[in-house]
Amino acid sequence: MTILELSERHRRVALDSNVIVYVLEAVEPWASVARHLLGAIEAGRLGAVIAAIGLAEVCSGPARRADLALVEHYAEMIRSMPGLRIQPLTADVSVDAAVIRGVRGISLADALHLASARAAGATAFVTNDRRIRGSARLDVLYLDEIAVA
Repeated sequence: MTILELSERHRRVALDSNVIVYVLEAVEPWASVARHLLGAIEAGRLGAVIAAIGLAEVCSGPARRADLALVEHYAEMIRSMPGLRIQPLTADVSVDAAVIRGVRGISLADALHLASARAAGATAFVTNDRRIRGSARLDVLYLDEIAVA
């Protein structure tokens, strides 16, 4: 699937933190596709959301390295990115995440990503984590299967 096809099929997508980490940490070959995807979001061709836990995950790398300036830089980049909304962790999202985790047997963090995506009205979740599977309510798209052209 191309980014254009993705934007034609899905009005809003949710992003896993790995999509943003690939760009910020220049992790190739995925950073190239992720940059194009974020470009489509910033240009308004595609709406996007990231779970509040995703913000914590993105900032965890620099925090582990005790680089608090980079933590703040990453957080501000995400907060101010045009077209990207941070989905807050609410009681309803928490309960939905518990159900997803219980039914699918996935990590709490991944369940929170999926529940946040659903709460935000996303119809697809973009990740590169093959342990995460789609459902009737949410497609899962793997970054390494998205073409730039």
